Amino acid sequence: MTLTDTTPDTKKTEVGSVFVSNYPPYSFWNADTLDRAREALAAPARAGTPLGLYLHVPFCRRRCKFCYFKVYIDKNASQVQDYLDALAREAELYAAQGAVQGRPLRFVYFGGGTPSYVAVKHLEELLGRVKAALPWDEVEEVTFECEPGTLTESKVAAYRELGVTRLSLGVEHFDDEVLSENGRAHVSTEIYRCLPWIRAQGFPQLNVDLIAGMVGDTWEKWRTAVAKTIEIDPDSVTIYQMELPYNTIYSQGILEGGDSPVADWETKRAWNDYAIDELKAAGYEVSSAYTLLKRRDAKAPRFLYRDSLWHGADMLGTGVASFGHMSGVHVQNVSSWSEYLETLDAGELPLGRAFETTRRERLTRELILQMKLGQLDLDYFRDKYEVDPLETFEGAFARLEEQGFLAEMNGERVRLTRRGLLQVDALLPEFYDEKYRNARYT
Repeated sequence: MTLTDTTPDTKKTEVGSVFVSNYPPYSFWNADTLDRAREALAAPARAGTPLGLYLHVPFCRRRCKFCYFKVYIDKNASQVQDYLDALAREAELYAAQGAVQGRPLRFVYFGGGTPSYVAVKHLEELLGRVKAALPWDEVEEVTFECEPGTLTESKVAAYRELGVTRLSLGVEHFDDEVLSENGRAHVSTEIYRCLPWIRAQGFPQLNVDLIAGMVGDTWEKWRTAVAKTIEIDPDSVTIYQMELPYNTIYSQGILEGGDSPVADWETKRAWNDYAIDELKAAGYEVSSAYTLLKRRDAKAPRFLYRDSLWHGADMLGTGVASFGHMSGVHVQNVSSWSEYLETLDAGELPLGRAFETTRRERLTRELILQMKLGQLDLDYFRDKYEVDPLETFEGAFARLEEQGFLAEMNGERVRLTRRGLLQVDALLPEFYDEKYRNARYT
């Protein structure tokens, strides 16, 4: 993927991943490198590198038509418990690894799926075992993803008691017809039902997710969704532009000969642009290509999970098909339910594929991920990697400047224009090594 095949903005939303979450692309990871991952886990950790934990809870009431995550909608209570027991065992096995032993966790992220689908008593048992295995006293941020229709007042109170600091509410939209068409399990009344419970618990940060470009959306409906989000007054708002990776329900329809039902990129970026303007007028600040934060009492909320990962932190990715990173080696767990459970029953980590990065690849990874912040602090890379990014990636920066995607480029920083920020994922392959370009991302 290069600039020439991602412009103009009117390009249809076709099947294929656009969102960049790691580097090198996942399609280059393989099982042959798993020994390097095991060696990295067994060896002492790199000094000064923060450590985080991702817990994948892959259960949902319904599979959204745009969802590309590993989720299950057919598991009973006994199977859910079996999975959570395996998840706890995985954390315990990681705690015994040389690169993990004694290292305090800095952030924890419960993702899904729908973590709020699970009963509180099961979450309490899981967290009890995880906290007993991994040092938890220095955790600064615990993010917990929720689907509005799964919440109860007692659940919300329990999350705060369990130490959740950042509650992320998957609203996506406020229009019931749009929600239904896209396969969402909740309806708009459930959003408003749970908000008083959340406010009563005083979470340090409430995040609301929106998606620009859901099937059936219109300008009128999108304006209403943005206005209702501002009325809710969350601490942060995350806006994704809908894409169509290969394994979504919508993608299968297109691959079988149907037309793309998703708005084109020009429309999605225009909707996103409108939302940014409205949110900024309401007191929010742009934090990344996707997230806006509201400063209260001269203090803006943080997103430690994101910032840590985009600056090279280690992370234990636990759960079926989860991704992690340790001492320069990427790793992903097996993607089969039975293989995941059986491997942990045998007392082994369920590693499926890996990739050992070079120093140049780690530099590129951090640079492209931090580009999503809208600007780069060049001295950060000079200090950490002892190179000048403007020289190392001279050609890529020149092409972005020529296309009008850079608002500023000097010895201190590089800053994207709004137009560049709105399509940053399409720009990032410009920084890839040649062998990784035009390859399937996943």
